[in-house]
Amino acid sequence: MSSTSRSRPSPRIPAERQRTRATLIGATTVANWALLAVLTQVSGPVPPFQLTAMAFAIAFVCFVIWLICKGESPFAAMRQPLPVWALGVIGLFGYHALYFVAQQNAPPANAGLISYLWPLLIVLFVALLPGERLRAIHVIGSLLGLGGAAMLIGGDVDAGGSLVGYAAAFACAFLWSGYSVLSRANRGVPTAAVGGFCLVTAVLAAICHLLVEQTHWPEGIGWLGVIGLGLGPVGSAFFTWDIGVKQGDLRLLGLLSYFTPLLSTLVLIAAGYASPSIWLAGAAVLITLGMLIGSGWIGRRRGWLK
Repeated sequence: MSSTSRSRPSPRIPAERQRTRATLIGATTVANWALLAVLTQVSGPVPPFQLTAMAFAIAFVCFVIWLICKGESPFAAMRQPLPVWALGVIGLFGYHALYFVAQQNAPPANAGLISYLWPLLIVLFVALLPGERLRAIHVIGSLLGLGGAAMLIGGDVDAGGSLVGYAAAFACAFLWSGYSVLSRANRGVPTAAVGGFCLVTAVLAAICHLLVEQTHWPEGIGWLGVIGLGLGPVGSAFFTWDIGVKQGDLRLLGLLSYFTPLLSTLVLIAAGYASPSIWLAGAAVLITLGMLIGSGWIGRRRGWLK
C-alpha cells in the first residue's frame, strides 16, 4: 500500500467521533438516574403520581426556558406524527405508572429486580435493528450485569406479591427497553420533542394523582428534592438518554445502565439512607466485569476480538 493511501484520512472518523460523543452524553444519564432514589427520599412523603407530575412539569418549564434562550420556538419540535407522540408518552408515562403499580402490588425488591431486566432486553433487542448483530459477549456481559443488580437487593427477595404486581414489573422492563430501541429507529425525531412528552406525562400523572391520591406538598428541603428531580433524573436525563440511544452505541449504553443501581446505592450510603454490605462489593465486581466483557474491551485486549 502506498504512503499516499495510508495517510488519507478515513471518511468514517467524523461519524465515529459523533457516535462516541453521543454515547458519552447518553452515559451521563446513568449518573443522573443514580440520584433518583436519594432525591426521592429528600422530597419526603409526596405521593408518587403527584411527585411525577411536579418533576415532569419542572422538566418541561426548564426545556421551554432553554429553547427561548437559544432563540428557538418551544413548540416547533412538538409537531410530530401521532405514532411518535404515542411512543414518547407511553415510554415516559407508561413506565412510571407501571413501576408504581409493581411496587404497590409486589415486594419492592422483587419488583425492582424484574423491572431492571430492561438493560438486558436492550442488548438483545438491538440485534433486531438493521446492521446490528448479537454476539455471545453481549449476552454474557448483560447476564453478569443482571447478576450484579440482583446482588444489590441481598436477601430481601421473598415469595409475596400478586400476579398484577409481577406482570407490571415485567411490562416495565419490556416497555423501557422497547422505547429505547424504537427511539433509535426513529432517530430523525429531534431530541427537543422530548419536552412535549414531559408535558403530557406531567398532565397524565396529575390526573392520576387527583383520581387515586391525596395531595401532600413537600416541606422545607423537600422542595429542593422535587426541583432536583425535575432538573436531573426526571428532567435532563431523558434528553441525554434520547441523544445516546439515537446517535450513540445503544448496546454499550444498555450495559452501562447496570451501574445505575450500584451508583444509586453508593449515593444512598453517602447520604446516610443506606448501609454498606458485602453484597455491594460483589455487585460492583459483577457489574464492572459484565460491562468490560459486553463492551468487548476484555476481548480486544486478549486478542479474542478484532
